[in-house]
Amino acid sequence: MISFHLASLKQTKLHQYGIRFLMGGFCTVGAGLIGKHFGPAIGGLFLAFPAIFPAGASLIESHEKENKQKVGANGQTRGRLAASIDSTGATLGCIGLIVFAALAWRLLMNQSATWAITIATLAWTVTAVSLWLLRRYRMFRGF
Repeated sequence: MISFHLASLKQTKLHQYGIRFLMGGFCTVGAGLIGKHFGPAIGGLFLAFPAIFPAGASLIESHEKENKQKVGANGQTRGRLAASIDSTGATLGCIGLIVFAALAWRLLMNQSATWAITIATLAWTVTAVSLWLLRRYRMFRGF
């Protein structure tokens, strides 16, 4: 179940935000350098890399391990499971991003940028949410 808890913001330490910032920055700079060297079409492929995901997945794993260790259990399996669940959501979002990119690429040839990006964003949202709902339905139905 997707939920939002403000209290979880207090669990994240300042250095963990720094790690996310630095990893995101490295990914963005890397995509820029690739684009400068190989051209914007290739650079755009790397710009689509979810810059914060690697840091987020490792931090989710470490948070879960710490929480289990506080109660005297080995949290390694729990940490990996939590990171894998997060990666499932990232995968569904990336599939939506593929739809976004294909639609934007096609629409930008004949439409204004505002119109093309708006339609592509709606398509990304519908795709990602639909896939998430399908996955959730299949989980509860035992498929």
